[in-house]
Amino acid sequence: MTSEKTLLVIEDEVAILRFLRPSLEKEGWRMWEAATGRAGIDLAAAKKPDAILLDLGLPDGDGLDVLKNLRQWTSAPILIISARGQEKDKIAGLDAGADDYLTKPFGVAELLARLRVSLRHQENRPESAPLYEREGLKIDLAARHVWLKKKEIHLSPQQYDLLAVLVRHAGRVVTHKQLLKEAWGEDRVVTPESVRIFVHQLRHKIEPDPVRPRCLKTEPGVGYRLSSPEE
Repeated sequence: MTSEKTLLVIEDEVAILRFLRPSLEKEGWRMWEAATGRAGIDLAAAKKPDAILLDLGLPDGDGLDVLKNLRQWTSAPILIISARGQEKDKIAGLDAGADDYLTKPFGVAELLARLRVSLRHQENRPESAPLYEREGLKIDLAARHVWLKKKEIHLSPQQYDLLAVLVRHAGRVVTHKQLLKEAWGEDRVVTPESVRIFVHQLRHKIEPDPVRPRCLKTEPGVGYRLSSPEE
């Protein structure tokens, strides 16, 4: 990394902290630690870290409550690190505002990759509609045009609305609930099964090999992720 990034780890397991610190510092991160939710909130307010790792099982309460508190006033990427690996826990965390979710045990290489993606998404979030390019796929949200290998692809309005949401969150998991809300609003009657159909249709239009998608990936039981252009 060309410049030092700061990371707040809200975690009460000493072994995890000892595991993380040398690898993160080697990669140029400055790491702060908080063993409780309350201490983590206070430290986040005082230090304003570039990113936050948050455990859900904290001694003074549920990490989801800490996440909701943080999301009221900070836009810093927040990655959940937790032993809770069930789909409902991942969905709850992502719906509450987390940028990503790693289930313990996890590798440092994967954590660093997820941090890089989350930071790029944060730093490169444009004020206007973005341009997405990856694997021969090019999406211009401002012009509402989609190309695959320089050939323009025609999408239905529903397919385009879903793809636009995924582009705006490229590199992040978008839950079924988020997709339904952001693509069609709370007043439109669109079922999760309809979303799966639209995703299936999209893959056949934007993926060179729809059976082995490289851009539009499924997070089983949680939602979908459009790979970031840098991955």
